[in-house]
Amino acid sequence: MKNIITTITIFVFTFGFAQEKNYTEEEITLTNLIEGTLLVPHTETSAPLVIIIQGSGPTDRDGNQPNMRNNSLKYLAESLAEEQIATFRFDKRLVKLARQGRLKEEDINFNDFIEDANAVIKHFQDDNRFSHLVIAGHSEGSLVGMVAATNDADAFISIAGAGQQIDTVIVEQLRRQSPELADEARKNFDELRETVAVKNYSVMLSSIFRESVQPFIYSWMQYNPKTEIAKLDIPVLILNGTEDIQTDVEEARLLHQSKPLAEMYLIEGMNHIFKEITKGDTIENAKSYNEPQRPIMPELVERITVFIKGLDN
Repeated sequence: MKNIITTITIFVFTFGFAQEKNYTEEEITLTNLIEGTLLVPHTETSAPLVIIIQGSGPTDRDGNQPNMRNNSLKYLAESLAEEQIATFRFDKRLVKLARQGRLKEEDINFNDFIEDANAVIKHFQDDNRFSHLVIAGHSEGSLVGMVAATNDADAFISIAGAGQQIDTVIVEQLRRQSPELADEARKNFDELRETVAVKNYSVMLSSIFRESVQPFIYSWMQYNPKTEIAKLDIPVLILNGTEDIQTDVEEARLLHQSKPLAEMYLIEGMNHIFKEITKGDTIENAKSYNEPQRPIMPELVERITVFIKGLDN
């Protein structure tokens, strides 16, 4: 049963005048582990709904983590609402578990994130306020979203999503950043895939292979983005920024190869959290992850808006 806790109309004050925004905000609790924010534009007809699925780590509905605040998902949701597109964004279960003091690293499973996404989809499936149900997955959420999108979604959007299995992505990142560890990591991943456990690994790779993390990595490795996106029989949009230092643009191209009918755009100057990087250096890029006032790139919103409004054609 839908449990809408509260509905709040948001106001902003500009030059001394109160201006009502073009959407209503609702705080919703779906389960003990799923809480989020629904933005519904003020329209005379039903609006499309975008379910935004966050990326890796303990990421909340706004795209923030305990030591990283950038408001990327909050700005995306609000910008789409101004385009008369409803959005629902929610805290990752890791956030709620941590707040409850129940977060145990060894209990985390990639399939739990898919189940949460399926629960959100089910919650909104029969809501007649919405004309279309679109899944938009960011980073790790791209893979979560494309698996969940087979559950009666009308369209799917991948933003900075990997086109390869997570072990291959990590090994390639290591080859660029710490090439001396790449071959060892490849060997460890192969062992994990075969035996479901790795006993001997370098201390330099403990963030990936420590015993408490291995079950999660193993569960994540079971999904291949190229295979999953090929299963989708719905419109697909693939987006990636050219200044993304976490997800290379080649990952978007790999997804597109597996889904040739999908639309794909590389947004010039956009980084992993949707911010524009004008200097093209890693210092500015890294700094943007903790600049909550820095806006997201308008082209991201434009591409998504055009794609979603084209679903009626």
